Amino acid sequence: MKRVEIKLNLEAVAPLLDVMKATADQLEPRLAIEPEVPDPEFADDWKQELLAAQRSDLAVLLGLFDSEFFASGVIALDPGNAEQILRACAAIRLRLRDEFFKELEEEHLEAGDINVDDFAEPLRRAFAAYVFLATLQEVIVQHLDPTIIE
Repeated sequence: MKRVEIKLNLEAVAPLLDVMKATADQLEPRLAIEPEVPDPEFADDWKQELLAAQRSDLAVLLGLFDSEFFASGVIALDPGNAEQILRACAAIRLRLRDEFFKELEEEHLEAGDINVDDFAEPLRRAFAAYVFLATLQEVIVQHLDPTIIE
């Protein structure tokens, strides 16, 4: 099984983990986006299933940053966790976008061509977390494409 190990700078990542955890906590009772309900009769059950899946995805992502991570600075990505991490990154990024970056053009946000010096510290940290999660997604797509069966 293919495995990607990433060595991260603990001092740089720790503040981002605080943002990610706080955002995951905000997502605990709600979905990152409100889905269009295909069948109103089953809407509540369907949303509860989606919420349970989102919680599971977030737990997998945050689980990368356990005590072993703080000892080694290494996270491991593999086909077994890739899809859940992709979805969790997307959920947190959507929430961060909704909470902090509504006024920014999506093209500028995604390209990262934003002058973060103009931001207050909490906004800078949120932006750094947004970019960090995008980078994790890119690594997964480039090296562990979940659509390819080995």
